Amino acid sequence: MNDAIIFAYDFDGKGGGKPLEGAAISKKLSDKQLAWVHLDATHAETKPWLEKEIAYLDPFIIDALLADETRPRMTQINDGVLLILRGVNLNENADPEDMVSIRLWVDSHRIISIRRRKVRAAQDIRQRLEEGTGPKDAGQFISMLVSRLFDRIQPVLTALDESTDIVEENLLEDASTSLREAIVDVRKKAILFRRYMAPQRDAIGQLRMAELSWLDDYHRRHLQENYNLVTRYVEDLDTIRERAQIVKDELANILADKLNHNMYVLSVIAAIFLPLGFLTGLLGINVGGIPGTDNHNAFFIFCGILTALVIAQIFFFKKLKWF
Repeated sequence: MNDAIIFAYDFDGKGGGKPLEGAAISKKLSDKQLAWVHLDATHAETKPWLEKEIAYLDPFIIDALLADETRPRMTQINDGVLLILRGVNLNENADPEDMVSIRLWVDSHRIISIRRRKVRAAQDIRQRLEEGTGPKDAGQFISMLVSRLFDRIQPVLTALDESTDIVEENLLEDASTSLREAIVDVRKKAILFRRYMAPQRDAIGQLRMAELSWLDDYHRRHLQENYNLVTRYVEDLDTIRERAQIVKDELANILADKLNHNMYVLSVIAAIFLPLGFLTGLLGINVGGIPGTDNHNAFFIFCGILTALVIAQIFFFKKLKWF
């Protein structure tokens, strides 16, 4: 098999599939019976193979399938669709919010899928085909793929929502600057997820309304359910992002209140010691005529005067309700 081809299957129409290799792949893709080929976009042989073996497709389709950067979208061309979807990145040492893409060309008798990084939803369908419980037609393939992509998104969004709850609890218990990093992390993940989930919702919405011969009412009902599901995901992400912003604002307010309180205390202390500093500085100058220089009790008398002055200031500040 060409190294660019990860796997290929010939559908039997009953939920099973037979692996394809070599020239049989190109032959089956041009036949009327449904066949599926899954390719690696990063392999150097992928583009030449597509241009040679499926030259009957519009070059625009091949370019879109191999584009470096993609966003979820759906484009109908005659009785086929160019469909680009995203799923959470569950590969080793990867961040889930760095969502992986799967690009597809689907019509009534061929499915061409391309990925740059491993997409587990495609592996799920492959396993089901080998077990005989896979899709029977192109419409069911799309429904199953979308469902598998969205099933893996749910736990990740639940974890993100729980992280937001933890940040809110920590804010109520002990608001500190260390929470800022956690808040920024939650907001960043929510923004990255929504960046792809919102256009993915639009793509599914367009697909369920598309006039395609291989999409029947059964498939459209499944797509409708998935459309409702991804809409809820987008709403949840909006809620998480808004909650994180509220927590951030509340943290800023609490820290500002703490700073204002500390500055207030320092200001009161400075106000109390300002006259004391003035008097001690005045009596500390080295010139003649300083009162009390010949009185052995002058120091204690002066300390008493300072103490009385502090008590008078505290009484005066309390009367003004400064503290």
